[in-house]
Amino acid sequence: MRVFGGALGIYILAAAILATWLPLQISIVTVFLFAGPHNWFELRYFLLRLPARFGRSRTFFVTAFAGLGFLTVTYVSLPLLYRYVSWPNETWLVVLATWNTILLAWLVVLVRLRAQQKRTVNWSWTIPTALAIAALNWLGPEFFSLALVYVHPLIALWFLDRQIKRTRPEWLNTYRRCLCFLPVILALVIWRLSQATSLSDDNGLFWRITQHSGAQLLPQVSSHLLVSVHLFLEMLHYGVWILALPLLGPRFWDFSKKPSGFSRSAMLVVGVVVVILLWVGFAMDYATTRDIYFTIAIAHVLAEAPFLLKAL
Repeated sequence: MRVFGGALGIYILAAAILATWLPLQISIVTVFLFAGPHNWFELRYFLLRLPARFGRSRTFFVTAFAGLGFLTVTYVSLPLLYRYVSWPNETWLVVLATWNTILLAWLVVLVRLRAQQKRTVNWSWTIPTALAIAALNWLGPEFFSLALVYVHPLIALWFLDRQIKRTRPEWLNTYRRCLCFLPVILALVIWRLSQATSLSDDNGLFWRITQHSGAQLLPQVSSHLLVSVHLFLEMLHYGVWILALPLLGPRFWDFSKKPSGFSRSAMLVVGVVVVILLWVGFAMDYATTRDIYFTIAIAHVLAEAPFLLKAL
């Protein structure tokens, strides 16, 4: 347990130091190296946890996959509509707020379906919470989307908590104590960079990175701070999916077991091909490939919700 706690603490501190030292450069390197592999690891993790037969969970999974498909397709379509449809900015804000509201409604439906299966947990608070968030979303839909950018990496820590509880319960208290230091580290990073000069975004790639972190929405905040905080959270996210969960999951590297009826060899080949294509795309045109990746990556963000609910 001491070794586990020490390794976790060292990783968190190293991620914070790298994120504050060279945020733009480290962001480019981490996305290039880990964006594709972490999605493959995440896909395999989810497929291994799909039941062979849905049984009484059929309605839950059908709703999850239908919502996942609809929300992903509509989200990917938004940049194309923004480029080719001459609507005023107010209309686009309404479109974005509507998409966010549909996302919240989908999550509430999944929670209610899960509540019917697990009646020992009180889920009633989710509806008023979702309504309050939806109201705030209509006041500032762009800020709602930005919040997803920062909250999403933290969801991986929740998956790791569930996995440790399942396979290494004696490590759980150590892990949760280490997580208690995260707010302290984030507070130190914010304090250290709150007065820092904004990063230079005089080229297209650097501009994309700063905008993705919210520099345009929060011009009064140093972009150095925004990029560093987002990069720090992303490095934690990558560490969970690429290092921690594969090491803790006893079935993860056992390719003799097919995940829920999927061909293990086909899934491995497709995953490797996609990762290689991403690396080639990053090498040829990093900025464009990054835009495409972060647009399509909404699918894996959405997919985390039903699997996390099933793990609770």
